[in-house]
Amino acid sequence: MTYSSYGNPDVLELSDQPMPKVGPGMVLVKVRAAAVNPVDWKVMGGYLDSMLDIEFPVIPGWDVAGVVESVGVDTPQFAPGDEVIANGRKDYVHGGTFAEYVALPTRLLARKPRALSWEQAAGLPLAGLTAAQVLKRLALRSGETLLIHGGAGGVGSLGVQIAAAYGARVIATASERNHAFLRSLGAEPVSYGEGLVDAVHGLAPGGVEVVADFVGGVLDVTLAVLKPDGRHASIADPEVEKHGGTWMWVSPEGADLQELSQLADDGQLTVEVTKTFPLEQAAEAYRLNIEGHTRGKIVLTVS
Repeated sequence: MTYSSYGNPDVLELSDQPMPKVGPGMVLVKVRAAAVNPVDWKVMGGYLDSMLDIEFPVIPGWDVAGVVESVGVDTPQFAPGDEVIANGRKDYVHGGTFAEYVALPTRLLARKPRALSWEQAAGLPLAGLTAAQVLKRLALRSGETLLIHGGAGGVGSLGVQIAAAYGARVIATASERNHAFLRSLGAEPVSYGEGLVDAVHGLAPGGVEVVADFVGGVLDVTLAVLKPDGRHASIADPEVEKHGGTWMWVSPEGADLQELSQLADDGQLTVEVTKTFPLEQAAEAYRLNIEGHTRGKIVLTVS
């Protein structure tokens, strides 16, 4: 799938592109599945033009699960046939994962979790790395109470599980229809919107030590429930920096991703896949993701 100009999902088209070149320290991955993330359509819409260099035509997509087809010169870490996952963000936007093949540096790769399907594995990298790196930056410790804004989404649902694996108590916001889902992941659910501050104080009368914001627009709630010496971070609201918080952007580190893969194989982490689409229906997958009301991940499959 490619697009040759910024725009809405209608600019996506199925096209034939050259086979990616595989340089030293790189591998060619035969794609089995690729997850859709909000950043994909934000890049396509031109919203990140001031941050990212673009080379048209763009093959979109960063998340991938697939099989190593071939390796470049001096690449002892992987061999053809290895099953891998990656957040394949490169230095510029051009050759992404919504394709039959993608070439990636080995530093981005991790072994695919055996416990997850191809679709689940494809949904792990960007969302999982985002959640894990936020919680690491916040130095979340066992026994602390964490509030997650947006606990049922792709990032939040993984954040709940990672925090639980750390031994933290997790309170997470979601619509009421997703409360049972959050309980199944190990969180205490609360409904977002009016009454949220009181609901959190009802569960944690003294406030919470840590807040992770995965949705934005909730800074007032964060400050109202955070202990005076608490820590907070957001992936969606730069305003947190004016109030002692951290605004974060995910780093595509293969070593961090390998830790998440191990958590999955240890039975402490799974990935909720809401819906899958064949590659040629990427525009429909984008539209569903743009609506913003899905639980878990939307994934493209490549036959």
